[in-house]
Amino acid sequence: MSMNYCIVTYGCQMNLHESEKIAGVLRSVGYEKEVPQEEADIIVFNTCCIREHAENHAFGNIGALKKLKKQKKGLIIAVGGCMAQEQGKAQFLKQKFPFIDIIFGTHNIFELASLIERKKSEKRVVSLYDDRKEIEDGASPCRTSYPNAWVNITYGCNNFCTYCIVPYVRGREKSRSADLILEEVRALVAKGYKEITLLGQNVNSYRDGDVDFPELLDRVASVEGKFRVRFMTSHPKDFSEKLIAVIKKHDKILNLLHLPAQSGSSRILRLMNRRYTREEYLAKVRRFKEEIPGAEVTTDLIVAFPTETEEEFEETLSLVKEADFSSAFMFVYSPRTGTKAAEMAGRVDAETARSRITRLIAAVNENTRRKSEALVGQTVEVLCEDYDEKRGLYLGREPLGRMGYFACDRDRIGEFVTIKVTKANGVSLYGEICERA
Repeated sequence: MSMNYCIVTYGCQMNLHESEKIAGVLRSVGYEKEVPQEEADIIVFNTCCIREHAENHAFGNIGALKKLKKQKKGLIIAVGGCMAQEQGKAQFLKQKFPFIDIIFGTHNIFELASLIERKKSEKRVVSLYDDRKEIEDGASPCRTSYPNAWVNITYGCNNFCTYCIVPYVRGREKSRSADLILEEVRALVAKGYKEITLLGQNVNSYRDGDVDFPELLDRVASVEGKFRVRFMTSHPKDFSEKLIAVIKKHDKILNLLHLPAQSGSSRILRLMNRRYTREEYLAKVRRFKEEIPGAEVTTDLIVAFPTETEEEFEETLSLVKEADFSSAFMFVYSPRTGTKAAEMAGRVDAETARSRITRLIAAVNENTRRKSEALVGQTVEVLCEDYDEKRGLYLGREPLGRMGYFACDRDRIGEFVTIKVTKANGVSLYGEICERA
């Protein structure tokens, strides 16, 4: 009788890729395919604790499995990811959800197989959430994102932004071997993957001996074959002229830079321990766009950080216009226990925070709409990723990150397709297949 699994993922692309690794581990020990929770023999929660909403969502979904656990004999429930690594949270999970079988930390994905084996002979919850000193390149990930592939180049973070819990749950920054990264990229390209995204909490601080991030990016983009290269996330303090030169050198590297600003106020940035000013941030954005005409920048922004005034929030609004962001991930500040910001006085009230996030979203959306509408009548190259059955259209991203939809009478997934844009709606483009002039 076959055994199947279900993985529930919270958070960013980093977590999505780690879920692919979890799936690889599960398949290596006999679990065959991913199925809905009701049909699974093991359910794995890959959690995120960066923001309170994601954590509460995970609690709710884990709690909802109590009934299924009673009904289905032999069902294993495992909880991994950032939340499992957070100080005191593993013990909390054991107490609140005694039906959990396995708890494993961000550094222990590849030990999941042994934990499953241990659970067969132990009634109590089995757990492992230690901070590994070395990076483990274990079982091959079970990739689910064709034609896109994610490749970790660093793990952890050294920056200790005052609002962020990542250094505490993922540990200090460690870089993978450049040779192993290039080996992985070459293998992915050989298998037909068309877009490679290099992942790290701060890719710009990558270092393997004499190889820094610009050098690594240069080597990745020099791999033979037609494919795109993206990377995220870049910390502004480490974004360099050398990196701009490498991006400019290679057509494969997309001219879309994700550069989290977090705030437009230099005082708030100082409180956040970001180690750059508003002026320094804008100077780097201007330099990037001057060197690479047509390039665009996306960002992350936090509103209602402790003591943020209305004037300082308006500085963030003006940053949106001055940097001309094409889109942004926007959040209301969420205090995380154990971070310095959680101990700061001057908490912004909820009504003010809601007003600010609403105004910020409107400002960013105006930029996004304007930039998308400017593409109507133009041709763009889309990497087809999927088929939307509801709309009856294929879809994929153009080089600057917008989703393009188009009709076609044959399967185009995994292909580069040129479309002429006929309509724009926010971040979405609609068009017809054509040959680029």
